[in-house]
Amino acid sequence: MQAKEYRPGPEEIPALQLDYPASQRDMTPQPDSDLSNYRPANKLEGKVALITGGDSGIGRAVAIAYAMEGADVAIFYNQHDEDAADTRALVEAKGKQCLTIKGDVRDSKSCHEAIEQVVKKFGKLNILVNNAAYQMCQDRFEDVTEEQFRQTLETNVFGYFYMAKAALPHLHEGDAIINTGSIVGKIGKEFLIDYAASKGAVHSFTKALALNLAERKIRVNAVVPGPVWTPNIPATMPADKVDNFDTDAAMKRSAQPEELAPAYVFLASQDGSFVTGALLDVTGGQLSSGD
Repeated sequence: MQAKEYRPGPEEIPALQLDYPASQRDMTPQPDSDLSNYRPANKLEGKVALITGGDSGIGRAVAIAYAMEGADVAIFYNQHDEDAADTRALVEAKGKQCLTIKGDVRDSKSCHEAIEQVVKKFGKLNILVNNAAYQMCQDRFEDVTEEQFRQTLETNVFGYFYMAKAALPHLHEGDAIINTGSIVGKIGKEFLIDYAASKGAVHSFTKALALNLAERKIRVNAVVPGPVWTPNIPATMPADKVDNFDTDAAMKRSAQPEELAPAYVFLASQDGSFVTGALLDVTGGQLSSGD
Protein backbone atom coordinates (compact mmCIF):
# COMPACT_ATOMS: atom_id res chain seq x y z
CA MET A 1 0.00 0.00 0.00
CA GLN A 2 1.43 3.36 -1.00
CA ALA A 3 1.73 5.88 1.80
CA LYS A 4 -0.88 8.60 1.85
CA GLU A 5 0.42 12.12 1.60
CA TYR A 6 -1.25 13.03 4.88
CA ARG A 7 -1.97 11.28 8.17
CA PRO A 8 -3.38 13.11 11.22
CA GLY A 9 -0.75 13.78 13.85
CA PRO A 10 -1.42 13.32 17.57
CA GLU A 11 -2.19 17.02 18.00
CA GLU A 12 -5.24 16.50 15.75
CA ILE A 13 -6.74 13.74 17.92
CA PRO A 14 -9.05 15.58 20.34
CA ALA A 15 -9.99 14.52 23.86
CA LEU A 16 -13.09 12.79 22.50
CA GLN A 17 -15.23 10.88 25.01
CA LEU A 18 -17.90 8.40 23.91
CA ASP A 19 -20.00 5.92 25.85
CA TYR A 20 -18.97 2.26 25.60
CA PRO A 21 -19.54 0.59 23.21
CA ALA A 22 -18.87 3.43 20.81
CA SER A 23 -19.98 3.67 17.19
CA GLN A 24 -17.42 4.53 14.54
CA ARG A 25 -19.99 6.95 13.10
CA ASP A 26 -19.59 9.17 16.18
CA MET A 27 -15.80 9.51 16.04
CA THR A 28 -13.97 12.74 15.20
CA PRO A 29 -11.80 12.50 13.21
CA GLN A 30 -13.16 9.42 11.45
CA PRO A 31 -10.78 6.43 11.40
CA ASP A 32 -9.22 5.94 7.98
CA SER A 33 -10.24 2.52 6.69
CA ASP A 34 -11.15 3.15 3.05
CA LEU A 35 -7.94 1.58 1.63
CA SER A 36 -8.07 4.11 -1.20
CA ASN A 37 -4.34 3.72 -1.83
CA TYR A 38 -4.31 -0.07 -1.55
CA ARG A 39 -3.31 -2.01 -4.67
CA PRO A 40 -4.91 -5.50 -4.66
CA ALA A 41 -3.56 -8.49 -6.59
CA ASN A 42 -6.30 -11.16 -6.27
CA LYS A 43 -4.42 -12.78 -3.40
CA LEU A 44 -7.60 -14.18 -1.81
CA GLU A 45 -9.62 -14.96 -4.93
CA GLY A 46 -12.35 -17.51 -4.16
CA LYS A 47 -11.72 -17.47 -0.40
CA VAL A 48 -14.25 -16.96 2.38
CA ALA A 49 -13.31 -15.08 5.55
CA LEU A 50 -15.04 -14.52 8.88
CA ILE A 51 -13.90 -11.51 10.90
CA THR A 52 -15.02 -10.94 14.49
CA GLY A 53 -15.37 -7.31 15.49
CA GLY A 54 -15.73 -6.62 11.78
CA ASP A 55 -18.21 -3.77 12.02
CA SER A 56 -15.62 -1.06 12.73
CA GLY A 57 -11.98 -0.23 13.33
CA ILE A 58 -9.37 -2.78 12.30
CA GLY A 59 -12.03 -5.38 11.50
CA ARG A 60 -13.71 -3.09 8.97
CA ALA A 61 -10.42 -2.29 7.25
CA VAL A 62 -9.54 -6.00 7.03
CA ALA A 63 -12.98 -6.80 5.59
CA ILE A 64 -12.52 -4.20 2.86
CA ALA A 65 -8.98 -5.37 2.08
CA TYR A 66 -10.08 -9.00 1.85
CA ALA A 67 -12.91 -8.04 -0.50
CA MET A 68 -10.47 -6.10 -2.67
CA GLU A 69 -8.31 -9.24 -2.81
CA GLY A 70 -11.26 -11.33 -4.02
CA ALA A 71 -12.72 -12.87 -0.85
CA ASP A 72 -16.31 -13.00 0.25
CA VAL A 73 -16.59 -11.81 3.84
CA ALA A 74 -18.69 -12.39 6.93
CA ILE A 75 -18.47 -10.04 9.90
CA PHE A 76 -19.45 -11.05 13.43
CA TYR A 77 -20.34 -8.09 15.64
CA ASN A 78 -21.98 -7.42 18.99
CA GLN A 79 -23.73 -4.05 19.11
CA HIS A 80 -23.84 -1.48 16.32
CA ASP A 81 -26.14 -2.45 13.46
CA GLU A 82 -25.43 0.80 11.61
CA ASP A 83 -21.66 0.27 11.72
CA ALA A 84 -22.15 -3.29 10.46
CA ALA A 85 -24.35 -2.00 7.63
CA ASP A 86 -21.64 0.52 6.73
CA THR A 87 -19.03 -2.23 6.55
CA ARG A 88 -21.32 -4.42 4.45
CA ALA A 89 -21.90 -1.56 2.00
CA LEU A 90 -18.17 -0.90 1.73
CA VAL A 91 -17.42 -4.58 1.05
CA GLU A 92 -20.23 -4.85 -1.50
CA ALA A 93 -18.92 -1.74 -3.23
CA LYS A 94 -15.80 -3.80 -3.96
CA GLY A 95 -17.97 -6.38 -5.75
CA LYS A 96 -17.98 -9.07 -3.05
CA GLN A 97 -20.62 -10.47 -0.72
CA CYS A 98 -20.76 -9.57 2.96
CA LEU A 99 -22.76 -11.50 5.54
CA THR A 100 -23.42 -9.63 8.80
CA ILE A 101 -23.96 -11.74 11.93
CA LYS A 102 -24.88 -10.25 15.31
CA GLY A 103 -23.80 -12.17 18.38
CA ASP A 104 -21.42 -12.40 21.32
CA VAL A 105 -18.03 -14.10 21.14
CA ARG A 106 -18.25 -14.74 24.88
CA ASP A 107 -20.97 -17.32 24.18
CA SER A 108 -19.75 -20.57 22.62
CA LYS A 109 -23.18 -21.33 21.13
CA SER A 110 -23.24 -17.95 19.42
CA CYS A 111 -19.78 -18.64 17.96
CA HIS A 112 -20.81 -22.04 16.59
CA GLU A 113 -23.99 -20.58 15.10
CA ALA A 114 -21.97 -17.84 13.39
CA ILE A 115 -19.66 -20.38 11.77
CA GLU A 116 -22.62 -22.45 10.60
CA GLN A 117 -24.25 -19.39 9.05
CA VAL A 118 -21.07 -18.66 7.11
CA VAL A 119 -20.77 -22.22 5.80
CA LYS A 120 -24.47 -22.31 4.91
CA LYS A 121 -24.18 -19.01 3.01
CA PHE A 122 -20.88 -19.56 1.20
CA GLY A 123 -20.37 -23.32 1.33
CA LYS A 124 -17.00 -23.09 3.06
CA LEU A 125 -14.68 -21.14 5.35
CA ASN A 126 -11.00 -20.49 4.65
CA ILE A 127 -9.93 -17.66 6.94
CA LEU A 128 -10.87 -16.90 10.54
CA VAL A 129 -9.83 -13.52 11.91
CA ASN A 130 -10.27 -13.28 15.69
CA ASN A 131 -10.37 -9.55 16.21
CA ALA A 132 -13.18 -8.70 18.66
CA ALA A 133 -11.78 -7.22 21.87
CA TYR A 134 -12.72 -5.46 25.07
CA GLN A 135 -10.65 -3.08 27.16
CA MET A 136 -11.30 -0.54 29.91
CA CYS A 137 -8.67 1.71 31.46
CA GLN A 138 -8.19 1.82 35.22
CA ASP A 139 -5.37 3.87 36.76
CA ARG A 140 -5.60 1.99 40.07
CA PHE A 141 -5.34 -1.80 40.12
CA GLU A 142 -7.93 -1.82 42.92
CA ASP A 143 -10.46 -0.41 40.44
CA VAL A 144 -10.20 -3.41 38.11
CA THR A 145 -13.32 -5.26 39.23
CA GLU A 146 -13.84 -8.98 38.99
CA GLU A 147 -16.62 -8.26 36.50
CA GLN A 148 -14.29 -6.23 34.27
CA PHE A 149 -11.52 -8.83 34.51
CA ARG A 150 -13.98 -11.56 33.55
CA GLN A 151 -15.39 -9.58 30.61
CA THR A 152 -11.90 -8.84 29.30
CA LEU A 153 -10.73 -12.45 29.46
CA GLU A 154 -14.01 -13.88 28.17
CA THR A 155 -13.99 -11.56 25.15
CA ASN A 156 -10.29 -11.55 24.31
CA VAL A 157 -9.31 -15.13 25.16
CA PHE A 158 -12.39 -17.34 25.53
CA GLY A 159 -13.91 -15.76 22.41
CA TYR A 160 -10.84 -16.62 20.35
CA PHE A 161 -10.90 -20.17 21.71
CA TYR A 162 -14.61 -20.61 20.96
CA MET A 163 -14.29 -19.29 17.40
CA ALA A 164 -11.25 -21.43 16.62
CA LYS A 165 -12.99 -24.55 17.98
CA ALA A 166 -16.10 -23.84 15.91
CA ALA A 167 -14.16 -23.02 12.73
CA LEU A 168 -11.66 -25.87 12.79
CA PRO A 169 -13.92 -28.62 11.35
CA HIS A 170 -14.34 -26.45 8.25
CA LEU A 171 -10.69 -25.47 7.76
CA HIS A 172 -8.34 -27.42 5.51
CA GLU A 173 -4.77 -27.40 4.22
CA GLY A 174 -3.76 -23.88 3.24
CA ASP A 175 -6.39 -22.17 5.38
CA ALA A 176 -5.55 -19.72 8.14
CA ILE A 177 -6.46 -18.44 11.58
CA ILE A 178 -5.30 -14.90 12.37
CA ASN A 179 -5.58 -13.47 15.87
CA THR A 180 -5.31 -9.84 16.89
CA GLY A 181 -2.78 -9.41 19.67
CA SER A 182 -1.40 -6.16 21.06
CA ILE A 183 1.94 -4.61 21.87
CA VAL A 184 0.71 -4.23 25.47
CA GLY A 185 0.60 -8.03 25.64
CA LYS A 186 4.40 -7.88 25.25
CA ILE A 187 5.37 -4.80 27.23
CA GLY A 188 2.45 -4.36 29.65
CA LYS A 189 0.58 -1.13 30.33
CA GLU A 190 -0.02 0.20 33.82
CA PHE A 191 -3.63 1.25 33.15
CA LEU A 192 -4.57 -1.81 31.06
CA ILE A 193 -3.54 -4.65 33.37
CA ASP A 194 -6.32 -7.08 32.49
CA TYR A 195 -6.16 -6.23 28.79
CA ALA A 196 -2.38 -6.75 28.73
CA ALA A 197 -2.81 -10.12 30.44
CA SER A 198 -5.45 -11.17 27.90
CA LYS A 199 -3.31 -10.20 24.92
CA GLY A 200 -0.29 -12.00 26.35
CA ALA A 201 -2.54 -15.06 26.48
CA VAL A 202 -3.55 -14.50 22.85
CA HIS A 203 0.12 -14.50 21.83
CA SER A 204 0.79 -17.79 23.62
CA PHE A 205 -2.45 -19.30 22.31
CA THR A 206 -1.38 -18.37 18.78
CA LYS A 207 1.99 -20.06 19.07
CA ALA A 208 0.68 -23.22 20.72
CA LEU A 209 -2.23 -23.60 18.29
CA ALA A 210 0.14 -23.08 15.36
CA LEU A 211 2.26 -26.01 16.57
CA ASN A 212 -0.83 -28.13 17.11
CA LEU A 213 -2.27 -27.51 13.64
CA ALA A 214 0.99 -27.55 11.68
CA GLU A 215 0.59 -31.20 10.69
CA ARG A 216 -2.77 -30.31 9.14
CA LYS A 217 -1.08 -27.41 7.30
CA ILE A 218 -3.43 -24.84 8.80
CA ARG A 219 -1.44 -21.74 9.66
CA VAL A 220 -2.05 -19.72 12.84
CA ASN A 221 -0.54 -16.28 13.35
CA ALA A 222 -1.21 -13.00 15.13
CA VAL A 223 -0.97 -9.38 14.11
CA VAL A 224 0.33 -7.29 17.00
CA PRO A 225 -0.84 -3.68 16.68
CA GLY A 226 0.45 -0.71 18.54
CA PRO A 227 -1.90 2.23 19.16
CA VAL A 228 -4.70 2.40 16.57
CA TRP A 229 -7.45 5.01 16.24
CA THR A 230 -10.59 2.87 16.71
CA PRO A 231 -13.90 3.28 18.60
CA ASN A 232 -12.41 1.55 21.64
CA ILE A 233 -10.10 4.50 22.29
CA PRO A 234 -12.58 7.33 23.06
CA ALA A 235 -14.95 4.81 24.70
CA THR A 236 -12.51 3.21 27.14
CA MET A 237 -9.80 5.78 27.83
CA PRO A 238 -10.04 9.00 29.87
CA ALA A 239 -9.85 12.33 28.07
CA ASP A 240 -6.23 13.01 29.00
CA LYS A 241 -5.13 9.73 27.35
CA VAL A 242 -7.24 10.29 24.23
CA ASP A 243 -5.95 13.83 23.80
CA ASN A 244 -2.94 13.73 21.47
CA PHE A 245 -3.30 9.92 21.20
CA ASP A 246 -0.67 8.36 20.94
CA THR A 247 2.97 9.41 21.08
CA ASP A 248 4.69 6.37 22.62
CA ALA A 249 5.79 4.85 19.31
CA ALA A 250 8.83 5.96 17.33
CA MET A 251 6.55 7.44 14.64
CA LYS A 252 4.87 9.64 17.29
CA ARG A 253 1.32 8.97 16.15
CA SER A 254 -1.33 6.29 16.27
CA ALA A 255 -2.02 4.05 13.30
CA GLN A 256 -5.12 4.25 11.16
CA PRO A 257 -7.02 0.95 10.73
CA GLU A 258 -6.14 0.63 7.05
CA GLU A 259 -2.44 0.57 7.94
CA LEU A 260 -3.01 -2.75 9.74
CA ALA A 261 -5.00 -4.44 6.96
CA PRO A 262 -2.10 -5.44 4.67
CA ALA A 263 -0.59 -7.52 7.48
CA TYR A 264 -3.81 -9.52 7.70
CA VAL A 265 -3.78 -10.00 3.92
CA PHE A 266 -0.21 -11.28 4.04
CA LEU A 267 -0.95 -13.81 6.75
CA ALA A 268 -4.12 -15.04 4.99
CA SER A 269 -2.60 -15.38 1.54
CA GLN A 270 -0.09 -17.61 -0.19
CA ASP A 271 2.50 -14.90 0.44
CA GLY A 272 2.56 -16.13 4.04
CA SER A 273 2.72 -19.82 3.19
CA PHE A 274 5.83 -20.41 5.34
CA VAL A 275 4.68 -18.26 8.25
CA THR A 276 3.00 -19.86 11.25
CA GLY A 277 3.22 -19.20 14.98
CA ALA A 278 4.37 -15.65 14.23
CA LEU A 279 3.56 -12.44 16.07
CA LEU A 280 3.71 -9.79 13.35
CA ASP A 281 4.31 -6.41 14.97
CA VAL A 282 2.69 -3.37 13.32
CA THR A 283 3.41 -0.86 16.05
CA GLY A 284 4.92 2.25 14.48
CA GLY A 285 8.14 1.48 16.34
CA GLN A 286 6.70 0.86 19.80
CA LEU A 287 9.04 -1.97 20.68
CA SER A 288 8.94 -4.71 23.24
CA SER A 289 11.89 -5.11 25.60
CA GLY A 290 13.15 -8.04 23.55
CA ASP A 291 13.19 -6.19 20.21
